[in-house]
Amino acid sequence: MATAGRVRSSLSLFSKVIKSESVASRRSILHPQLSKNFATASGQKEEKVKVPVALFGGSGNYASALFLAAVKANSLEKVETELLELAEASKRAPTFFQFMKDLAVPADTRVKAINDICTQAKFSEITKNLLVVLAENERLRYLDSIAKRFVELTMAHKGEVKVIVTTVIPLPPEEEKDLKETLQDILGQGKKVKVEQKIDPSILGGLVVEFGQKVFDMSIKTRARQMERFLREPINFGII
Repeated sequence: MATAGRVRSSLSLFSKVIKSESVASRRSILHPQLSKNFATASGQKEEKVKVPVALFGGSGNYASALFLAAVKANSLEKVETELLELAEASKRAPTFFQFMKDLAVPADTRVKAINDICTQAKFSEITKNLLVVLAENERLRYLDSIAKRFVELTMAHKGEVKVIVTTVIPLPPEEEKDLKETLQDILGQGKKVKVEQKIDPSILGGLVVEFGQKVFDMSIKTRARQMERFLREPINFGII
């Protein structure tokens, strides 16, 4: 009961803090080679399409270029399914997983293997082009990361917002409902909040809420550390 009470208290605090925050959007720089290849693959007239959220880093650039190509080809759901299926399958196939990580494998061998896989799996040209580019540039080992970033874009495109809530115990249904309603108020209509709960006893209590690029840490562990730092600071009584 005491733990649940602390969760409710933290949730109330989160509600107050989040309402003072604003969400900013930034522009992303896309991988030039990937964008060119995808534009050729789509075979359509160039359209003005933008990524719904800015992603950075290598995986973010690949995911962004893939998203633009998939939208233009009207194949967003198909590409997402193919990418996730391959990323998940690679985790269950040690040989293929090692193949993706091994930089000693010649580029032409990697490309041939990827082409064979795409043909057998009947992957779309968009997905195939991504994998070929990754194989040519020794980036297949980043497939899982790229898939996760791509999902971020598809969720944003569909108006879905993934929220990760970390607590010591599972968040009660009524508290999850309160959290969703709070975020819904902030994000506005047209957005769908999807909550993913994580259990981590090491935070001692309270909760940590993550969504977008924001992290709201209201855990007892963090508060204790802050208090410890405060108590270690020398006391200045001043001189009158």
